[in-house]
Amino acid sequence: MRRKSRSISPRHYKSRSPSARRHKSRSPTPKRYKRQRSTSSSLSPTHKSSSPNLGSIDCKNACEELKKEEEERKRRQQEAKLKLIEEETAKRVEEAILKKVEERLNSDEIKQEIQKRLEEGRRRLNDEVAIQLEKEKETALLEARQKEEQARKEKEELEKMLEENRKRVEEAQRREALEQQRREEERYRELEELQRQKEEAMKRKKQQEEEERLNQMKLLGKNKLRPKLSFALGSK
Repeated sequence: MRRKSRSISPRHYKSRSPSARRHKSRSPTPKRYKRQRSTSSSLSPTHKSSSPNLGSIDCKNACEELKKEEEERKRRQQEAKLKLIEEETAKRVEEAILKKVEERLNSDEIKQEIQKRLEEGRRRLNDEVAIQLEKEKETALLEARQKEEQARKEKEELEKMLEENRKRVEEAQRREALEQQRREEERYRELEELQRQKEEAMKRKKQQEEEERLNQMKLLGKNKLRPKLSFALGSK
């Protein structure tokens, strides 16, 4: 990059020096002067006396124009030279900075610093991961405890519901058993009453039969006594 840079040398502009232009610019002046003299030969003497002044004015104007052009050329040349110097300086500064940075990066101190920062970053990342994992673990434990508490409440509610159902069933069964027992006792009392009535009926029937038998025996006894009596009367 340094070898390719070129600076503009003033020798490239030798062909456009003010003396050469001045020499060239003066050549038309005699011709113009001659032409003026030839054309003004027929004029009055007053016009003849003014023609040298016009030639000198034209020459002065041409010289000033050449001077301005030369100054403009020098100014542009100087600007181009400064621009090249500025670009070259910037390139050299950039190269120096890059070289300095490269040397700095390749130094053991920078390598150790980079390794140190990498280890710190790795350690920091591990710490952040550990903290994040701990947070997630705490969140999971909290959710597990909440789920466990919810399951316990649901289990308690279910057990309470089952206990209430069991009590209702037991109460229904107890009432049914009592009702069944009442019905059975009532049926038993009815059977006892029927049995008592039956026994009383049998007893009355038996008693009635006994009375009838006794009556019949009495009647039979009377009947047996009557023939004996009649026979006894007949024997007398």
